[in-house]
Amino acid sequence: MTPLSNLPDLVQSVQRNCHIADARHAREMTLCNYLLEMREFYRWEHEVPLARALPRQELGSWISEREALWDAVQADELEPLRVGEHSYGAFEVGAINAALVPRGLVYGGGYGRFGKPHFFLAQLERHERRQGLTLFVSGCEYARDISAPPASLLDGAVFLRRDALRRWLWEKVEIWGVRKADGALKSALECHGFAADADKGLERMAEREAETLILHELGEAMAEPLLGAAWRDLIASFTGRRAEIVARAVRDNLADCLSTLPRLIERNAACSIHFYFANFEGMRASLFPLLDVAYRSWRESGNPDGLARAAQAGRAHWQQVALRLLRVHQSDPSAAEEVIAAWSENPGALAL
Repeated sequence: MTPLSNLPDLVQSVQRNCHIADARHAREMTLCNYLLEMREFYRWEHEVPLARALPRQELGSWISEREALWDAVQADELEPLRVGEHSYGAFEVGAINAALVPRGLVYGGGYGRFGKPHFFLAQLERHERRQGLTLFVSGCEYARDISAPPASLLDGAVFLRRDALRRWLWEKVEIWGVRKADGALKSALECHGFAADADKGLERMAEREAETLILHELGEAMAEPLLGAAWRDLIASFTGRRAEIVARAVRDNLADCLSTLPRLIERNAACSIHFYFANFEGMRASLFPLLDVAYRSWRESGNPDGLARAAQAGRAHWQQVALRLLRVHQSDPSAAEEVIAAWSENPGALAL
C-alpha cells in the first residue's frame, strides 16, 4: 500500500470544503439539533472520549469561533482536491476513490437532506461487492462536516462510516439515559449487553447494526430502478422542507420493505429488529402505523409473521405511493410541492 505524500494538504482541503458547506447550511437546523450536532462535532475535533463530559466554557467559545469561521468562508468556492499529481472536483467521488483506495483511504462527497453537501475523508478498513454495489467501510475520520451520516448511497457505492456510527449510537444512549424510558431502544440496549458493560455493548451494537444500515442502503439501491431518475428530479425541485420530509419517508419505507426488514426477519435478528424500531419515528412511523402494530405484536408473541406480512404489504404500497408523488410532480411541477407538503399534516391519506 503506497502512502499518500500530500495527505495533510488533502485533509486541509476536504475540511475547508466541509466548513464551506456548514457555513451555508448548518444554521438551518432547529436550535436543539444544532446544539447537539455542535457538541458532537466538538467532541470529534478535539478527540474527547465519548463518555467524558464536555467542558462547557470551552465548548461555548469554540462554537463562537466556529461560527466566525463560517462567516468568513460562506461565500468561498469549494476547493479542488489534489491526490498525487491529479486534481479533482469535490463531487468527483468515483475518480477520487480510484486514486485513494490503493492508499488505504476513502472519500465521500454528495448531497444529503435539504440539499446540504456532506464531505468526509477517512481511513479505509475494507471494501467489497454487495448486490452489484461497492461497499466502503471506513474507520478513523480525518475530515468531516458538522453532520456525519453513518451510512449513505452514492453513485453505485455504499459508504459505512464506523466512527460516525459509534458516535451516533453513543448520542442515542446518552439521550436515553436521561429518562431510561421503556421501549425499543431499551430492548436493543439490553439485547446488546449495555447493562453489564457499556463500552463493550457499544462495540457490539456498532458491529451488528452496521449491517442494518447497510441493508437499508441496499434497499435504497433496489428502489432506484423502480422509481427512475424522475425521483431525483422530484427531490431536487423542493424549495422547502415539508415536502422533502414526506418524499424521503416514503422512499425510506420502501427501501426497508425491500431489504432491511425481510433480511432481519429471515435472520431472526432480534437485537437488530429492536434497534430498527428504536429509530422508526417521525414521518416514517406516521405513514406506516401497520408496521408499529406488527412490532408490538412481535414483542409480545415472538412470532415474526406479522412483521413479514407488513413488510410484504409495504413493498407494493410504498412503491405505489412513490409513483403517486411522481405523477403529482409530472402533472403540475409548479404546484406539486404544495400538494406533497400538505400530506405532512395529513399522513393518513398516504398511510398503510
